[in-house]
Amino acid sequence: MFFSIIIPLYNRPQEIDELLYTLTRQTYLQFEVLVIEDGSKIDARSIVDSYADKLDIKYYFKENAGQGFARNYAFERASGDYFIIFDSDILVPPDYLEIVKNYLFEHQLDAYGGPDAAHESFTPVQKAISYAMTSPFTTGGIRGNKKHVGQFHPRSFNMGVSRQAWEKVGGFVLTRLGEDIEYSIRIHEAGFKIGLIPEAKVYHKRRTSFSQFYKQLHFFGRARINIYKHFPKELKLVHFFPAVFTVGLGFTILCNFVYQPLASFCTTLLLIYFLLIFFHSLAVNKSLKVAFLSIISSLIQLTAYGLGFIQDLFKRVVFKQQ
Repeated sequence: MFFSIIIPLYNRPQEIDELLYTLTRQTYLQFEVLVIEDGSKIDARSIVDSYADKLDIKYYFKENAGQGFARNYAFERASGDYFIIFDSDILVPPDYLEIVKNYLFEHQLDAYGGPDAAHESFTPVQKAISYAMTSPFTTGGIRGNKKHVGQFHPRSFNMGVSRQAWEKVGGFVLTRLGEDIEYSIRIHEAGFKIGLIPEAKVYHKRRTSFSQFYKQLHFFGRARINIYKHFPKELKLVHFFPAVFTVGLGFTILCNFVYQPLASFCTTLLLIYFLLIFFHSLAVNKSLKVAFLSIISSLIQLTAYGLGFIQDLFKRVVFKQQ
């Protein structure tokens, strides 16, 4: 099996350097790499060129149109039997392609997704953010998980699509705001088999600060409503959890000013919840600092997603604005 690894890139030369280095360490070598520079002001051509003697690699620069359409640009130029999509902010374990190849030969998936994890080299903030995005006590409990809710939707930081599926379904029709979920729904509706490869993990750096993380998760909340506009049946009750949490948090703060008995009850529930996150993160990360930061990252994740979800729910569903 020959893989085409597709990496959209926008103003992140340092990230692509680290990612490409991990690809030089792969134990399975039948692959090419396509880097699509999506109108970056700080391009990475010289970095990509430095890997020309280590990887079968191609570099393209195109006008900025967003990550979904950058991937389409690569699909049309790829040679592989199977396309693997990575975000630029990941690190790939050496046996990743070996694991994917073996799994695909055994299970014959037309598209797949894999989980993410924190690398030991990540900063405490990055580890806390990774925890929030993978924890069973946050929305991580419904992402990249064997026990996911409903149909599994691969996410584009670690996603594969067969050439056959692409030739029939086409590429991304959205460039952002849930484009990967929309794409996997169409693949599924076309009759292709999609699954999770649990062992095909990548190390996802995500954002390096809580302010950046907030902006990203606010965007994700809005994206869920965008998916609903295209596929109404894909909005499940569980997707309202961050919004409900956010409203509950606001209600608790308000009660502290107007009705203390109810405030005490709500505050106690929040403290129990945060203690669960603290001790679970401590068990996972073996670090008091990361465990404490995990409370902050989980709070940011839920409220940012919740506010983005509520914003577009009222704007695009209730008030019918575009």
